[in-house]
Amino acid sequence: MGNHRELKLSGDAREAALREMYGEIAARNMFPFWAKSSDVEHDDIKQLMNGPKPVPFRWSYKDDIEGLLHRSAELISTEDSDRRSLVLINPGLAPRRATVSTLYTAYRLNDPNEIMPPHRHTACAVRFGLTGAKNFTGVEGEDITFGPGDLVLTPRDTWHNHGNVGDEPAINLSVLDYPLVESLHALAFDHDYKEAGVAKKKQTARFPADYSARVYGSGGLRPRFVDHFRGVGGSSPMYVYRYDAMRELLERHRDFADNAHEGLLVEYIDPLTGGPVYRTTTFFMQMVRPGERTLPLKQSANLLVAPFEGAGHALIDGKRFALERFDTVAIPGGHWVEYVNEAKDPLILFVASDEPALAAFGLLTRYGRTASGSVTKLA
Repeated sequence: MGNHRELKLSGDAREAALREMYGEIAARNMFPFWAKSSDVEHDDIKQLMNGPKPVPFRWSYKDDIEGLLHRSAELISTEDSDRRSLVLINPGLAPRRATVSTLYTAYRLNDPNEIMPPHRHTACAVRFGLTGAKNFTGVEGEDITFGPGDLVLTPRDTWHNHGNVGDEPAINLSVLDYPLVESLHALAFDHDYKEAGVAKKKQTARFPADYSARVYGSGGLRPRFVDHFRGVGGSSPMYVYRYDAMRELLERHRDFADNAHEGLLVEYIDPLTGGPVYRTTTFFMQMVRPGERTLPLKQSANLLVAPFEGAGHALIDGKRFALERFDTVAIPGGHWVEYVNEAKDPLILFVASDEPALAAFGLLTRYGRTASGSVTKLA
């Protein structure tokens, strides 16, 4: 009967019938999954590909972020909120709280001697120090004081405090896999921190302040006399990675010349497995040396890039994006990226990537372009 009716309808009548049917499909929360060359308005492939997508975008620390951080500290107190962060929202995904489709970056300023109450969540997070020598994060009983360039982990479901134990304001940035966990409908928060049934505004320290460095700070050596399970599985038990060691390693290999697509790239790893610190997210420090221009690289992984030292620019599909101290640049997967340093000092970039999540699903791809312009698949 359907074929007979299709034969009888033609021209304007058929177009009207199609519109009526598509209206009913939408009203009943369905999507028509067929494509016809003569039916451009309802081309399902085109509609699927034209959904919300993150776009390459730069937030200037100097022009966009810094002033608002100081104003927020003046206007929002710890009595008003347990947290005071500015989340970077990608224009292609707004109003969703996401800097790229799986991750977000947030900036936080803590006033002197300001400690936020403990909380935990199913999203994995890191803190990266920008200014101030006494940024503070207490993670599962390890009180960590950190400064510029230091990386602190707060794995999923670990209780943690944030704050500042110094006498000057301290600024750090955070990266969380919040958008990914939210998409999987697995996001949860808990602010009801208690010890022995008694509510506490700060965790009691159970480990020495230098525990991470003392137990995990010697590469290639694994202590067998400690319990490496620190409140949650699937993440690194080393909760703080110091910048001095990272910077020294980059400097030591400054003349290395075999990776023209990424310059000097060093990954933060789980000292027990050699893998990324989280199953969803990995982090790097990258040096682009004076006069260096990396060859174009395209990958399916999303990147969040924050310049920490020096200045330069990125070319994303040929469009120039300035790289200045403490900025954040969102680089969604699928774009060709080059880094250029025309200055006399190294350009040091802190990089977050959802590479582990994509690799787990078999979706990680990486391609490079040679100096002659040909494209090659990278391992």
